[in-house]
Amino acid sequence: MKFPLFKSLIVAGAVLFAWNCSDSTASGSNLSLYSDAWLLEADQDYLIYDDLHVTDTQGNPIGKIVMMPDGSPVGVLVDLEGNVLIQTVQFDNLERLTANMPTYAITGAAFLFPRDEGALLIYADGNVTDAEGRLVALADMATGSIYSIADGSLMATVPDMSQLQVLSPGDPGTKEPDPEPIVEPVVDPTVDPTVDPTVDPTVDPTVDPTPASSASTPASSAAQPKSSAAQPKSSAAQPKSSAAQPKSSAAQPKSSASNGGCPKITTKGGGGSGWATRYWDCCKPSCSWNENAGGHPAKQCSSNGKNPSTDYGAGSVCSGGPMATCTSQIPFTVNGCDEYGFAFAAVPASNGGQCGKCFQLTFTGEGKYGDCPNCKKLANAKKKLIIMVTNIGGDVNQGQFDIMIPGGGVGQFNGCSAMGWGAQGEQYGGLLSDCEKSTSYNSSKYASCLTDKCNSVFGNDSEAKQGCLFLANWMLAASNPMHNYVEVECPDVLKNKY
Repeated sequence: MKFPLFKSLIVAGAVLFAWNCSDSTASGSNLSLYSDAWLLEADQDYLIYDDLHVTDTQGNPIGKIVMMPDGSPVGVLVDLEGNVLIQTVQFDNLERLTANMPTYAITGAAFLFPRDEGALLIYADGNVTDAEGRLVALADMATGSIYSIADGSLMATVPDMSQLQVLSPGDPGTKEPDPEPIVEPVVDPTVDPTVDPTVDPTVDPTVDPTPASSASTPASSAAQPKSSAAQPKSSAAQPKSSAAQPKSSAAQPKSSASNGGCPKITTKGGGGSGWATRYWDCCKPSCSWNENAGGHPAKQCSSNGKNPSTDYGAGSVCSGGPMATCTSQIPFTVNGCDEYGFAFAAVPASNGGQCGKCFQLTFTGEGKYGDCPNCKKLANAKKKLIIMVTNIGGDVNQGQFDIMIPGGGVGQFNGCSAMGWGAQGEQYGGLLSDCEKSTSYNSSKYASCLTDKCNSVFGNDSEAKQGCLFLANWMLAASNPMHNYVEVECPDVLKNKY
């Protein structure tokens, strides 16, 4: 990964953070050093630091050295009250000790953020690791906020990232992280490996389930991941043509999860207002870690997104591990229920503990970033989206739901290299954002453009293509639509896919 040019502040004061290391001297004494120092052996052993303050060998303050005004390497040791302890300290005769500073496991250039609780390494893509290279948090690079991946809590805030020291592989004090163990995929002996689990045997493969007309395929704009977060960049992703609204349920891909009719949606209460973005970064969802999901982790799959695994301790493809998002968690509709759509989503990292919760989004007709004709159409069609939380995003804001839609943009992370898909479009906004630019922001053309891109990019993955077309067929190419939301009981059609 590449960094912009940052000034590395490697000055004496920059390394004086609270690392207490022992067994660090040539003399073999047990010393507590947090920087290089001189050893003064007298009535007791003293440590003299570069700023001339003095401690005992356990780091307790003693006093300071007052140097002779003639510039010679001779000084006087005085205590904290100014009383003389040693009249003559000759630096030429002192042993220079080197502190045992920590070694950092890094995979690329990273900001070093020292803390009393343990240093953190902050990478340009927002990944945050501890000194041993373990992924522990996500950083919002714009605000400097660092959120724990364990519970979404705010771990720390960096006031000015550019003031941090930048370490690169091979620098003194760095090493390669220990390789992750190879995890063999879990094989179900009852499953026929020759049968594609993504193919519905009741569906005629010669019949294209997507509408032939580009008029029924609108799309949406930007979303950030979840392990990465969704920030829409463009206000232009608002279609204008009513032709982008499917009037019939026949124009929408159906799910075999329901035999027909809308599931009962029961409101629990508690909600607010916000907006919907989109993403698909292929990373293992945050809620697929047992500790994040309260013992009920979300589904995870092997790196191709097709083979479910119950090894919930395995790492994400976005940090070198074997686990990824399952493509079975694409958004979907059910037969005979045109007004409701169903999807999985990421919520703000600060909203820890929401794994497995469900919310109903009722669209208001407004767009987050200006006039949005297709947002109006989405609201006029009385469409509501029921989402289930499977992920968090360090750059997802309060009220924002980042919907998992293939082709929606990879956001902060990109673990899709093993999927065999085509180019995923703009980092934030994906294929629809590409269509916005290529059509010179002519919203009446977004639907047909997006449909073409879904068919091309996911030509070898019918499941991912169906999820991509949801943005065109059901969401009417509404870009970052505003909504009111309320918590609801999770319907079985989502729980069965969670």
